[in-house]
Amino acid sequence: MGLQIGGKVEKVNGKELSYVEFAQKYLSKNQPVILTGLTNDWRACRDWVSDDGKPDLRFFSAHFGSSIVQVAECGTREFTDQKRVEMSVSEFTDRWLEDSGSDDSQLLYLKDWHFVKEYPEYIAYSTPMFFRDDWLNLYLDKYRMHDDPDTNLEKNEIICSDYRFVYMGRKGTWTPLHADVFRSYSWSANVCGRKQWYFLSPSQHQLVFDRNMKSSVYNIFEDVCKSKFPGFEKAIWWECTQEQNEIIFVPSGWYHQVHNLEDTISINHNWFNAYNVSWVWDLLLKEYHEARGYIEDIKDICDNFEALCQRNLAANAGMNFNDFFTFMVRFAFANLVLLYQLKSDKDNKNWSSSQMVELILFNLKSIECISTKMKNVAEWENRGIAISLGEIFEDLLFIEFCIALGRDYSLMLDDSETNFNLNRTLLEHIQFNLLEFSGSHIVNPEELVTFVDGVLKLNIYEH
Repeated sequence: MGLQIGGKVEKVNGKELSYVEFAQKYLSKNQPVILTGLTNDWRACRDWVSDDGKPDLRFFSAHFGSSIVQVAECGTREFTDQKRVEMSVSEFTDRWLEDSGSDDSQLLYLKDWHFVKEYPEYIAYSTPMFFRDDWLNLYLDKYRMHDDPDTNLEKNEIICSDYRFVYMGRKGTWTPLHADVFRSYSWSANVCGRKQWYFLSPSQHQLVFDRNMKSSVYNIFEDVCKSKFPGFEKAIWWECTQEQNEIIFVPSGWYHQVHNLEDTISINHNWFNAYNVSWVWDLLLKEYHEARGYIEDIKDICDNFEALCQRNLAANAGMNFNDFFTFMVRFAFANLVLLYQLKSDKDNKNWSSSQMVELILFNLKSIECISTKMKNVAEWENRGIAISLGEIFEDLLFIEFCIALGRDYSLMLDDSETNFNLNRTLLEHIQFNLLEFSGSHIVNPEELVTFVDGVLKLNIYEH
């Protein structure tokens, strides 16, 4: 069955683009793009590539061979994904070299390797400025997304710690049709090799689902069953070829299938920020209702049915309502800390018109908008959560979190004059001022809305 190709992904020189332009053209419009010229100084592009332009497998085996990684068997389907097996990097590279002439059923694809967390001192690359407003990974560098005292997390210290990955696969390896975790953005850089991408916009995602919107097409090049997926033939796809040293931006909710045209190594991040965090909440709410529906029949005999729903939601989605709410509160406070410091550092009347202030205000308005959505969900009643303003401001991790956020914003906006060097006196002053809007605790999304709205309505923040 031939695909209808109706769109082609734009290719742009990343060195000729500012962050503000990228945000306006691609983040806010949720459009894919390929960026060139951004990997020239990456160590990975030197160390990981042989003189013939192929992956230097012996380098990986010698330097990172003991790492235990997830490897997909591209010829074996398991539920909605390819079958995964665990092996060491050395085992994987040995198999690659041994199986180079075998059939497709033996194709192995190393995926989701948390390389940055395992080798923090080996600086393989630097995240391009377009992708530095990364709420997800910045948060996970300081906090866990979900803490479950009933679960032994020791084994998952690396696995659950971030969404920065390395992928490695020889020609012919591929990834089935999917939309990214949390409905996040993603970016993928080809250190070597080439990839072919097929995209379907969010407005057409229903065309690859069955009549009940429960399961989606696995492989767009299989004989897709017309009776099960009646809309598939109507889908209009975008396609592009990603060359070596090019980076592709994948927007939220775009289903995509990817094929390695050559032996390939890529670096991939999933992330979200104020532009797409609404996608995260919408998916979380959808998965909550699904998790609840699966166990609805035991509601009357369950001591704490809602707690069980939230526990199942965290297991399925990686977070639950409380986790997401805590995440949003911390980002609201962090942005307010930066805003207060910017004001304290600027003696002129034009401080509030800076690009950084514009970005921070946009973040706060986005948090307010999502919190408004959250407060309208009945299940938030009596959640039993209370986030202490005092505890957050006394947490050294939170101070580091604020400084890291400010540093990223300075790099993104090429603002070398602003230095976020927070001190205890300034933090105490900010905390005292924020008590006017929040009290000592924030216990639900409605209070978060009131808090953010009160700050935004101050005349000094209006422009």
